[in-house]
Amino acid sequence: MSTDPETTPEATTPGAQPEASGAPGAQERPGADRAEAGPDEGPGAEPLVSGGDGEGDDTTGPGAEASSAEGTGEAEPGAEAPTAERPSEAEPEAEAPTAERPSEAEPGAEAPTAEGTGEAGPGAEGTSAEGTGEAAAPSDGAGAEQAAAPGLSEAQAELAAQRIERERIARRKAERDHPVDAGGKLSGRAADLLAAVRAVESGAKAPALTFDEAPPAPRRPAPAPPQPRPQAPARTVGDAGAVRAVLARGGAPEALAGPAAEVLGEGAAEQLAEDPWRLLAVPGVRPAQADGFAQALLGPAAGPADERRGAALVGWLLAQAAERGHTALEAPVLEKALAQYGVPAPAETLEAAIGDGAVLVFHEPLGEPVAEDEEQPVRVLVGLEEHALAEESLADGLARLAATFTAPADWSAAAAGPGAELVRAVAGAGLVTHTGGEAARAEPLALVAAARELGLRTVLAGHAPAPGAVTVAELLAGAQGPGRDADGRFELDLLVVLDAPQLDVEAAAALVESVPDGARLVLSGDPGVLGSAGPGRVFADVLAARAFPHVVSRTPDPGPVGELVSGIGIGELHQVDAPGKEVVIVPVRDAGEAVHRTVQLVADSVPRAFGVPAEGVQVITPGHGGPAGTRALNAALKERLNPGPGRFGGFDPGDRVVHVPAPGRAVPARVVSADAEGLHLDAAGGRIVVPKDRVESRVRHGWAVTAHQAVGSRWPAVVVVLPGDAAQTLTRDWVYTAFGRAVRHLSVVHGVDQALAHAVAQVPPKPRTTRLTGLLRALTAAQQEQV
Repeated sequence: MSTDPETTPEATTPGAQPEASGAPGAQERPGADRAEAGPDEGPGAEPLVSGGDGEGDDTTGPGAEASSAEGTGEAEPGAEAPTAERPSEAEPEAEAPTAERPSEAEPGAEAPTAEGTGEAGPGAEGTSAEGTGEAAAPSDGAGAEQAAAPGLSEAQAELAAQRIERERIARRKAERDHPVDAGGKLSGRAADLLAAVRAVESGAKAPALTFDEAPPAPRRPAPAPPQPRPQAPARTVGDAGAVRAVLARGGAPEALAGPAAEVLGEGAAEQLAEDPWRLLAVPGVRPAQADGFAQALLGPAAGPADERRGAALVGWLLAQAAERGHTALEAPVLEKALAQYGVPAPAETLEAAIGDGAVLVFHEPLGEPVAEDEEQPVRVLVGLEEHALAEESLADGLARLAATFTAPADWSAAAAGPGAELVRAVAGAGLVTHTGGEAARAEPLALVAAARELGLRTVLAGHAPAPGAVTVAELLAGAQGPGRDADGRFELDLLVVLDAPQLDVEAAAALVESVPDGARLVLSGDPGVLGSAGPGRVFADVLAARAFPHVVSRTPDPGPVGELVSGIGIGELHQVDAPGKEVVIVPVRDAGEAVHRTVQLVADSVPRAFGVPAEGVQVITPGHGGPAGTRALNAALKERLNPGPGRFGGFDPGDRVVHVPAPGRAVPARVVSADAEGLHLDAAGGRIVVPKDRVESRVRHGWAVTAHQAVGSRWPAVVVVLPGDAAQTLTRDWVYTAFGRAVRHLSVVHGVDQALAHAVAQVPPKPRTTRLTGLLRALTAAQQEQV
């Protein structure tokens, strides 16, 4: 690698003669700024509220102001304790009304305060962080009401009980007219469930009747044909007006009226008047804002012990955890978070939410199975119904594909070349996983070609648009790919999914449910890249279950860039030999210099040295906010590469942009024009029209993007910008992903000193709490017992 320590435009040219060489992070820069930043945000960044693996964009909500007197962040499940601010990362869903806001923590972090309510109205910020906890409780034997039939495995009983319990909860929710008061009116199985949680939290033996036992039940049949999700009823002017009036009484911004009416549905105004904390269901609203709203409406009656507040906080904390990638949280973690928001009796509050059916509780065995006379350690997990159902549906679907495939084929004639091992594995199994770096993508492509030659109906799908492949989102929407049969499943014999780490649990469940019995499914991807923006760690969980055939590619990524990225994947930041300036290090002293040098590299140095036009150079930086985030870099790059007044909502024809139709998706495009219909974009030859009222939230300039937006795509040249305020935000998977987007040339605008080497060696990906691995192991064990 070459290191370019000069600050003149000539010295930034990757082809310039280096004064020293070394791996990124090995350079000492005398007098360099070392910004103090916490593990979540860097100075000047946006608040962290969405995205995966701790990377999010601000969705504070229309009109909400950050006005906490204390200035500390709010607790959120799944993040580290904040000490400063950090550049946030994810797709644009809403802009922050203020430039800066305290960072937010989650269960797993030490709380700076324990306040839960605030005196300020909507717009005030919360004042706490959250911590971790551990749950381990014994699980009892047969249930008091139901007994397992002879020969039924514990795994089968576990899964059947969960399904039965959800059905009972659904019936109870449909029959009741008002919530059950904190468990006081519960009886029967609901009371037993509450007793189980109390016993677990106290360290005593859990009662017999929990989700761990159930009577025998047949395996769930194949799912019904996928149906489109029902659309929310059209919001009338009267509905929004009534909501606006209630918000005005509570001092909340009028801009929240539309989102509140959409989220809460019919009777939204009455719901808010009766339970002001329902405002927490609106994206971007914080607990302190909801507290201020409730105090304005209810007066002294709105206290931290209000049961309505506790119920809303339970759902909000789990929703925040989902934005961090979790599908569930351990009960002690959730209770600690409730306590830090001022809930005086967190255990009772959680029990009430469980008994009311607002959330589901699960006992997950820990460690290896124990003898019959011993108690199996478990952890108590609490999750939202939609994520629990998606995870279980996904587990069922994967097990179904593996079990219904009964016709191994002889593909020896097609098993040649780089994908031979994968071809042989897929010939004999219904579900196969495949891992490797960027070069390994040639193997599933060879598999697809071989399968088509054999006459199989084959579909290749990926996270981002790619030649010969459809996107997973368009495949599920029916805009691309095959049709569906009478049962609602794809008309195909083989589905190969690239970029499998980007599958969140809901998309994966919908995809697997659509694959017909007897068909083959291949999940392929690089396990070292950033995980999905949505909840779950599907690919990692499937690999961890070790229940299906797995093929590991031995094809190394070529060249100096490939060598560098391969080392990062195993936690080593190597110095690589780059005689053709394939890797260049550009040290900078501050964020201003980082922006200046980045513009020089994109507009002049890289095109002149490598013949790669500016359109083929992609800038990647850790976050959207801050002096060297995507906003600042895109403004500088637009001024240099496509100056204009931004008359189309800040955009001009020719601007490079990313279109974000949904969280977790970022489609590169270019602005063509705008009219009454909206902003017209050209995305790889396809036309996209973004309605005028959604341009601000769904379109960003795209010369500079975050690593999450870049995952799944590659460019001839990449400039990775590492400003000093991002030092504490770097993780190994972020660096691996960002550096791995380059094909021919990688420039690293380096301002983080030794933090880069530290991140690669010692900062692994942030963990996610999920249930899929345990579900898959239980299902496959049950299938093996039946053989």
